[in-house]
Amino acid sequence: MSTAIFPNLVAGEWVSGHGALININPSDTDEVVGEYACATSAQVREAASAARSAGAAWAVAAPGVRSDLLRRIADEIERRCGELALLLSREEGKALRDATAEVTRAAEIFRYYSGEVFRMAGERSPSLRSGVTIEVLYEPIGVVGLITPWNFPVVIPAWKIAPALAYGNAVLFKPSELVPASAWALADIIDRAGCPKGLFSLLMGDGTVGREIVDVVDAVSFTGSVATGTAVAQRAAARMIPAQCELGGKNPLVIAADADLDVAVDCAIQGSFMQAGQRCTASSRLIVDVERVADFTQALVARMEKLVIGAAISPGTDIGPVIDERQLAKDLSYIELAETEGARLLTGGGRLNRATPGHFLSPALFGDTSNQMRVNREEIFGPVACIIPVRGYDEALAVANDTDFGLSASIVTSSLKHAQHFKANVRSGLAMVNLPTAGVEFHVPLSGLKSSSYGPPEMGHHAMRFYTKARTAYTFAA
Repeated sequence: MSTAIFPNLVAGEWVSGHGALININPSDTDEVVGEYACATSAQVREAASAARSAGAAWAVAAPGVRSDLLRRIADEIERRCGELALLLSREEGKALRDATAEVTRAAEIFRYYSGEVFRMAGERSPSLRSGVTIEVLYEPIGVVGLITPWNFPVVIPAWKIAPALAYGNAVLFKPSELVPASAWALADIIDRAGCPKGLFSLLMGDGTVGREIVDVVDAVSFTGSVATGTAVAQRAAARMIPAQCELGGKNPLVIAADADLDVAVDCAIQGSFMQAGQRCTASSRLIVDVERVADFTQALVARMEKLVIGAAISPGTDIGPVIDERQLAKDLSYIELAETEGARLLTGGGRLNRATPGHFLSPALFGDTSNQMRVNREEIFGPVACIIPVRGYDEALAVANDTDFGLSASIVTSSLKHAQHFKANVRSGLAMVNLPTAGVEFHVPLSGLKSSSYGPPEMGHHAMRFYTKARTAYTFAA
């Protein structure tokens, strides 16, 4: 019996491609979630051509028209939240409660940008010359390529697609090949919400499809690894088109000597291990004042050993599996490396057996580490964290900043002086105080420093900086 293959959305039509992506449930590798068509090179070109035609009308559509589309998309995501969350959990392995929160946030993002449509204002500036007026106009950039990762298969597409459409652009959307099901469901919602034919295309497949998209669009927004993001930015630069890349992190959580222990442990649990550590904002470096290493370690280990690791859709699961066998092997290799480098395994770090075959891993915590160990320099993207002892706030800040990355950083402290100094001096795009490094909000900008980011920020009204281009008009009334 043959299995139906979910098609791509190309130029307003659902069409088959070549070959198929086999989508496997990481909580039960005997279950195939679905098979999804791979887009062809010809389909990428056809989608780009259709996008240019449809985009010309969309760019000048009344704000109310664009707003209504985004609101209809938000409404259907919200109505189908339970169904979409279950699908997300099955294909990505995220615990069902986290998947539900992600889908809910996606609906909120589309609704937010349905309002931002009306705030796409220009500027009027005085001139140096008498009788001259100056206007700054913001116009859609054109056709944008959106390439998204597997770890947030609904909300990251949402925070790219929503502003792209809100600000008058056409979209070619390429999701990660590991999570096509959520992307297909989102594309279906967008299509059925009345998106103009050709304005939005779904192009599933591997990295080849992503490279081909970069070659035919006017701008590209990418979220993923530093290596792939660098390649995307270089390919875009060769064509002289804008690129926006949100990349990796090696995020520090500083536990100061005056930290509240319960807050510190909660920040570490939430930031380091939830969602199997598969977040670019996860806190993998726990920088702890020597005065607090003993009590913090004891309390953190106790909390970790109560975490329930299991199938993503099972009630009571705190942490689901990692995404696939390759990521599991990477996590295990870094756990082995840490021990080779002299780190002391405090708890976890082993593969787990559950009722169904899956990629289950016990979250690992290491002590006696230094910031120069590879496990503290390289992004692992798994449930692995290392305690780095430091003496005092100044050393803690120096260690926090001693990294090639600069996405997120947090400090747990009761000192207003240290909190204020940390926010001003930590070299990261996101600075948290008494909060986990993971957890961002959609109405404010998301951007990193150093190797963590390239190009303008995402989210909030700041997204307009990427999805529009500025033109300046001078007028003299003769």
